[in-house]
Amino acid sequence: MARGHRDTEQRYEPVLMERPATGQRASSSAPASIDTSASGTVTDPTAYRAIVRNLRFLLASEFAAELDNTAAEDPTLGYRIERRVLETLGDAEATPMSSQDRQAAVDDVTNELLGTGPLQPLLDDPTVTEIMVNGPAQVFVERSGVYEAADRCFDDAEHLTDVVGRMLAAVGRRLDADSPVIEVRMPDGSRVSAVLPPLAIDGPVLAIRKFAHDSFTAEDLISFGTLDERLAEFLSGCVRGRLNVLISGASGTGRTTLLNVLGAWIGDDERIVTVEDAAELHLPQPQVVRLETRAPDVDGNGGVGLRELVRIALRLHADRVALSEVCGDEAFEMLMAMGAGHDGWMSTIYGCSPADALARFETLALLAAGSNAPVHAVRAQVSAAFDVVIHLVRLRDGTRRVMQIAEVGDPTDEGIELRTLFEFDASHGLDSTGRLRGRVVSTGLMPVFSHRLVEAGVATEQLGLGLE
Repeated sequence: MARGHRDTEQRYEPVLMERPATGQRASSSAPASIDTSASGTVTDPTAYRAIVRNLRFLLASEFAAELDNTAAEDPTLGYRIERRVLETLGDAEATPMSSQDRQAAVDDVTNELLGTGPLQPLLDDPTVTEIMVNGPAQVFVERSGVYEAADRCFDDAEHLTDVVGRMLAAVGRRLDADSPVIEVRMPDGSRVSAVLPPLAIDGPVLAIRKFAHDSFTAEDLISFGTLDERLAEFLSGCVRGRLNVLISGASGTGRTTLLNVLGAWIGDDERIVTVEDAAELHLPQPQVVRLETRAPDVDGNGGVGLRELVRIALRLHADRVALSEVCGDEAFEMLMAMGAGHDGWMSTIYGCSPADALARFETLALLAAGSNAPVHAVRAQVSAAFDVVIHLVRLRDGTRRVMQIAEVGDPTDEGIELRTLFEFDASHGLDSTGRLRGRVVSTGLMPVFSHRLVEAGVATEQLGLGLE
């Protein structure tokens, strides 16, 4: 995340951090707002936050010129700020803090001036995958798929808004009364979403989906319990067999992660184009073209959406197209391309089941096609376009699991026929850690596309697909 600082025109509340005059000894009395223990350590969190807040305002003013000079990166600035924090704190009698409190104050003030304030330790923590701020007093994180409260908070709504503003400044975006909602990808790949009052009733809301620098592999998903070896072999065959795959699930179920794993199975001799709102796919092949949408400027000009990028991908002679998420009129462009013989497409979509995912895709395509488009014709095209739907769920134990893999069948009056090939069996209860013991089992049905799996080298008789 970008580093910056708060505006120096802030209130400053002195808190027993004034330097003693020459020849004078610092006062040994603590201010009324600071509660100290017998060992001379600040024990009141409110008092500690007051000290950090006032140090921040004091040093922001002192280092204002250097902090504003973003064009000149001074590698010694952080060290000099740390030294000034320790000098300002003075000896133990002037500001009764333990060595641990002093080091924490140094880190917090430095993060405020050069980083993202209370969020910086969470951004630096590799075990944190997502950060959720529900107003200045509530910060939650996700670790191993489980949400937990973080021991971090902001001074007030202004403090939180300022930190968000600093983060967005790194990508040339802003969040204010005229633009109270924003979603943007940061330089490190993290995705930031923020909402300001009055849309957010209880104060500014922030969500940061952290970017994983090392993409997960199939082996990782197997170790997490998302897949097993047999299922990984089946999905690898679907990719090598150039099936059109749709991955469904709710937000946070691991759809993009699975899409990245599937994309890694594409052959090195194929030209791949990825189309995304926020670039998250990182494929290892030598010939990968990455396209990303662009938001319009403040006047509403210059925006480029997913639909335009899908058209561009086809003009770039893509052997494969991986679309991060279908959420609008790009569904119609996909449908036209797949119907014209472009196979091997992969994408994700929101859905609570494979049937719901296909119905959602159909609705998006109908909306893009216009009111005169016949429903039965679009439904038939959706049915012919996709071969398989993979459905993911985030379970109550925090794990992401493949719950169902279904073959796409013929269109009907009620929707599109689906034939379940694999489904999650949750009848084995919980283990000692509270995780479900369930596993994905085959239904034994033979898919229509089984010959394409065989051509791709999948030993289908070992998958229990009824091909013995």
